[in-house]
Amino acid sequence: MAKMTVARAMVEVLKSEGVEIIFGIPGAAIYPFYDALYSSDIKHVLVRTEQAAVHEASGYARTTGKVGVCVATSGPGATNLITGIATAYMDSVPIVAITGQVNSSLIGKDVFQEVDITGATAPFTKHNYLVKDPKKIVRILKEAFYIASTGRRGPVLIDVPIDVQMQEIEFEIPKEIDIPGYKPKEKGHPLQIKRAVEAIESSKRPVVCSGGGVIASGASQELQILIEKQKIPVISTLMGIGSIPTDHPYYLGMIGSHGQKEANLALRQADLLIVIGARLADRALGDTKVTDNMKIIHIDIDPAEIGKNVDTNVPIVGDAKQVLSEINKRISERKDFWAHEIKAQKKVLPDDDKLHPYDVLREISRAYNGDYIITTDVGQHQIWAAHNLYIKEPGTFITSGGLGTMGYGVPAAIGAKFGRPDKEVISITGDGSFQMLLQELATIKREQVPIKIVLFNNTRLGMVYELQKKRCTGRFIATCLDGNPDFMILAKAYGIESMRLESKEKLKEAIEIMKSHKGPFLLEVVTSPDEPTIP
Repeated sequence: MAKMTVARAMVEVLKSEGVEIIFGIPGAAIYPFYDALYSSDIKHVLVRTEQAAVHEASGYARTTGKVGVCVATSGPGATNLITGIATAYMDSVPIVAITGQVNSSLIGKDVFQEVDITGATAPFTKHNYLVKDPKKIVRILKEAFYIASTGRRGPVLIDVPIDVQMQEIEFEIPKEIDIPGYKPKEKGHPLQIKRAVEAIESSKRPVVCSGGGVIASGASQELQILIEKQKIPVISTLMGIGSIPTDHPYYLGMIGSHGQKEANLALRQADLLIVIGARLADRALGDTKVTDNMKIIHIDIDPAEIGKNVDTNVPIVGDAKQVLSEINKRISERKDFWAHEIKAQKKVLPDDDKLHPYDVLREISRAYNGDYIITTDVGQHQIWAAHNLYIKEPGTFITSGGLGTMGYGVPAAIGAKFGRPDKEVISITGDGSFQMLLQELATIKREQVPIKIVLFNNTRLGMVYELQKKRCTGRFIATCLDGNPDFMILAKAYGIESMRLESKEKLKEAIEIMKSHKGPFLLEVVTSPDEPTIP
């Protein structure tokens, strides 16, 4: 066994886990770790605020399937991670966040830059650790990666006091990780699978609701086999977009309060709802009430989600890929697709001389033919993107679903591009969301990250403005962004090429210019403040 400092041991464990990139900002309480990182091959991306570090780790994790890693110092460095960690928790993204902490002998004395980050993040991490015993650091790190990447994935935080980082230990990596009480169940119960098959085959109007768990488990192919065998229409949650191609003949769109009409209509008419990897929270169901006449099969790797929001007739705890594989072995073929009339009701959008957001998004889809990774922020543009972009492959539509975090899109795109440099990465954002973390333009410049940013500028916090217009009889407060900068000048300050699009006649040209540009590019799309979220 080799002797080394805890800081170096941390780096060695990261290397053993296959970590190639870390996102973060150094500080006094984490400097021993950074000093050890200096001599390694692990790439470090210097972000401009710690929240962006988590979002970038998230974008990386969601495009690669690996665990994303971010690092911050104690105090404000650690607390700045909180929104990003909560975002990852709500969307089941595997993250390991490492924070420095004040000297262990000073913990609890309110010294400079001390904060109880493990206490603060306990409600929205899968697990977290305050490392007091240097000898446990290797085991803790290995456990963190195991917990983050298994079962229902999610963030794990490790808080390491500075004096612990500097102590020497005997370094040895354990061969196996065995955590008492943590045994994720991946195989569905055979009896429940049998009941599910019987329910599907006896139903007349089955509908599949596909969530983010389908994408996380890599179950898209199994889902497609099931729906094509049984000719079942598919509706998705926001997180489930891309679980099957959005041009699939059985796909009816996203459900919920901001969902497609035909998707919500199918949900209301169904006699069997097959929920896969989704929790069916309030925005997913919207105004649609699950009736007593509808049976529900709920497949989820997290038993806590089954029955949380809707009563379930056939609960199946397990990994979506494995459960669907077993169902597909037993299921017969159905002759007819029952939702033809619903599919035929697909709304035709206006085609006029005005430049609408959906025109831009559909032109992007046409120009790229789905060969991209899309990230979005949160607001009207998120829903425009969800309804109008062609998503061809699972895991190529990345957004903040559960927490609805403005500022997520551009950092997530940076992380996604590091994860998949072979893919074009386009971030769809709005003028409100973009300005939450616009300092990441500096990260784009420093690292020369060739992402494309499509910024819808309506000089409003559009979704809240629309809400005030409908429900507050036009009493607008704190939603007009009159102080917006000139985004083209801003982009130029960071050495990023840009273009402003104000008319429909220039649309194709603008998208071609953006597509052909080799470096980072910002396309500002000027749109009306009164453009509705759903036309």
